[in-house]
Amino acid sequence: MRIGYGYDIHAFGSMKPLIIGGVIIPCDQGLIAHSNGDVLIHTVIDALLGATAMGDIGTFFPSSNQMYKNIDSRILLKNIWNKIQLKNYHISNIDITIITEYPKMSPYIFLMRSNLSLDLKTQINNINIKSTSSKKIGCIGRKEGIACQAIVLLI
Repeated sequence: MRIGYGYDIHAFGSMKPLIIGGVIIPCDQGLIAHSNGDVLIHTVIDALLGATAMGDIGTFFPSSNQMYKNIDSRILLKNIWNKIQLKNYHISNIDITIITEYPKMSPYIFLMRSNLSLDLKTQINNINIKSTSSKKIGCIGRKEGIACQAIVLLI
C-alpha cells in the first residue's frame, strides 16, 4: 500500500472558465494558471505522484513549457495515471476536499467524481469529494482563490 497527499491553491483573476474536477462551473472569473487551472485535478496528480515517489506535477508538466499552456488538466491526469499503471498500482480510494467561499461546489460534486472515475479507470465509490469554506478567514475567506487537498491510497 502507498499513501500520497496533494495540495494546490490558485488565485482568481483569469478570464478562463472556472473548471474544477473537469466540470465548468458558472463563475464571473476563472483561476490563474499555466494550464486550465483545475485545482482539484492538480491536487490529485500530486497525491498520485507522492504515493509513487515520482515527484510532483511540475516535474512532468513545467509551467515553462508552452506545450502545456491552457491544456485540459484531465489530459495531464490521464498521462500520469498511465505511467502509474505501468507500475501495477490500483486505486483503493481517493479523498478530496475543496476549500472555497464561492461558488458552491455541491451541485457539481457527482460530475467531478464521475470524471475522475473515468480518467482513473476506477469505480466512482472509490472517490470522495467534499467542499468546505474557510469561514471567511485568510485569502480563501476573502474570495481570492480556491485551494484543494487530496489523499490517495494505492495498492
